[in-house]
Amino acid sequence: MVPSPNLPEDLTRSQRNELKGDLQVMRGELERFLVLSRESAAVVELDQTKIGRVSRMDAMQNQKMVEANRREAEMRLRLVKAALNRFDRDEYGLCAECEEPVAFRRLKAKPEVRLCIGCQRELESRRGPSR
Repeated sequence: MVPSPNLPEDLTRSQRNELKGDLQVMRGELERFLVLSRESAAVVELDQTKIGRVSRMDAMQNQKMVEANRREAEMRLRLVKAALNRFDRDEYGLCAECEEPVAFRRLKAKPEVRLCIGCQRELESRRGPSR
C-alpha cells in the first residue's frame, strides 16, 4: 500500500488509529467534565443564611478554582476538536508551521498538538520567558 502524500510517514495506520481513539476519549472526558462542573462554577450567593462567613469564602474559592479548570478544559476541548478535524482532512500529524511530521511520542503525550517540537521551541523562544 502506497502511503498518502499528506500522511506523515513516521505514523503507521495503527498509530493514527490509536491517536484518534485517544482524542475521541479525551473529547468525551472533557465534555463530561464541563457538564458535571457547570453547577460548581455557579455564582456563590452571598446572602445564604445556612452557611457561615468562612464557609462562604471557601465556597467562593472553590468556585474560582472550578471556573479556572473549566476555562482550561474548554480551551483543550477546542484543540481536541480541531485535531479531530485535521484527521478528516488528512492533515493530522503534520506540523502546522513546517509541514514536517510530528513525532508519534509527542502526539501520544499530547495528541492535540499542532506543532513539531522544533517549531514549538521556536515559538516559545520568540515569545520570551513565561510570566
